[in-house]
Amino acid sequence: MKARPVALRRIHDAALRLYAEKGTSEVSVSELAQMAGVARGTIYNNLEQPDGLFEKVAGQFAEEMNAYVVEVLGEIDDPAQRLSAGIRMYVQRAHEEPHWGRFMIQFAYTNSALRSLWTGPPMQDLQSGIASSRYDIGQEQLPCALGLIGGATLSAVMLVLEGQATWRDAGTQTAMLALRSLGVDMAEANRVARLEIPLWRSGD
Repeated sequence: MKARPVALRRIHDAALRLYAEKGTSEVSVSELAQMAGVARGTIYNNLEQPDGLFEKVAGQFAEEMNAYVVEVLGEIDDPAQRLSAGIRMYVQRAHEEPHWGRFMIQFAYTNSALRSLWTGPPMQDLQSGIASSRYDIGQEQLPCALGLIGGATLSAVMLVLEGQATWRDAGTQTAMLALRSLGVDMAEANRVARLEIPLWRSGD
């Protein structure tokens, strides 16, 4: 993924925080400049179309996380292990960066760019698991299975952000239940859900 200039990254990060805090895709240039710690002119100099910022940030959000998951889990052949690790990586990052988690909860199902969070690596892992008989579901059940996994992941993120569970417990239990719903037996689902995963570090 192409690196963004420092000023643009600060603007995008500030916008993400504002969208998450306000729960809306509308922010003013003044709010954005204050949150980013830059002058209004810097906003205009770095954004060709300020009105299209939300879609840009949402697209960057999905692209960044999908690329990270693919890079980190690319050497793992087992689709169940990739799916389990992916779920827990999302939950762990939300713990590390609460504004990131709140943004995902607010917009993951209502924004077309963010829906690629579910139609990217998770969809590929489900298809691979069905094709290899790792999962005991039919191809026709794929959309519902994807919705179940996405909803469960968002629920786990919410539990963590509200302080009702640690990210490890929420992530592990969600991954285990997701695998069980796909037909993986209890002992195997429990084993896979507890395998070590790479830890997200803010600023990476």
